[in-house]
Amino acid sequence: MMQFTDSHCHLDDIAFSEQLPALLAQCQQLAINRIIVPSIAPDNFTQVLNLAKRCLDNLSNITNTNPIKIYPCLGIHPWFLQALNDSHLQTLSELVIKSRNEIIAVGEIGIDGAIAKQAVNHGQTPEDNLHHQQHFFDFQLNLAKQQNLPVIIHHRQSHDKIMPFLKRYQLERKGIIHGFSGSYQQAMGYIDLGFKLGVGSTITYSRAKKTINTLKRLPLESLVLETDAPSMPLSREVTGEEVLTNNERREQEKLETLVSSPTNSPVNLIKIFEVLSTIRPESSEEIANQLEHNINQIFFT
Repeated sequence: MMQFTDSHCHLDDIAFSEQLPALLAQCQQLAINRIIVPSIAPDNFTQVLNLAKRCLDNLSNITNTNPIKIYPCLGIHPWFLQALNDSHLQTLSELVIKSRNEIIAVGEIGIDGAIAKQAVNHGQTPEDNLHHQQHFFDFQLNLAKQQNLPVIIHHRQSHDKIMPFLKRYQLERKGIIHGFSGSYQQAMGYIDLGFKLGVGSTITYSRAKKTINTLKRLPLESLVLETDAPSMPLSREVTGEEVLTNNERREQEKLETLVSSPTNSPVNLIKIFEVLSTIRPESSEEIANQLEHNINQIFFT
């Protein structure tokens, strides 16, 4: 039987809090047996660390067979650096060392070029914002190297900024380029360094031709599945919902921000896998087995 791992899911998000036991039971039924949960800021470090135990307690009331394993990661996302300084990096470092036997990666970390461009809205120059991001990224890569941990890396308009850091540090355990959406050349640059690429809901959008064509050509040994739930919802093309015009889509997105239910869920990992299977030449079984092997290679060897 095929087994699956969601390599990137913010399961600690408040959107999942009330439905967590039922959601995990549903994941089990779909053979999603492992979920990797990165933190994003000091505010949710403890919550992410406590999640695994809480999930096991919840599942014990449902089933005793093959419980889902929840794996926490610790890191600071580039979106949440505005009010942070070196004291927060020190807190992260101390907690990573203390929790070394519980966590499986440093993440979610990275550099976001779009956020840097928007820094003027917060009284900061793009250059200063980018420097701040790079400082946090550099510190966390160094922390991962010291603790011999892989990393989970966020990117947006920043491949050229991220690559020099990865070449400099040459991490032994490598990691995942989360939600990869670049070119074939950019993909191969990461793969040549030993990194895996996260495949998520982007491939469910027919307009994402560049990413889809890239994933057709890459070695299967370089890919892992992810949902990024509750963010990054599936396309309506895949869910079977009516495809909206641009104006209708914007109105729908406004509405979705007002409701408490998440727009994405770890159960959607199966849909992403099904779409990936249609664009790859290998059989579904071969793809599933190799994806799990790839996860094991990064985190569990």
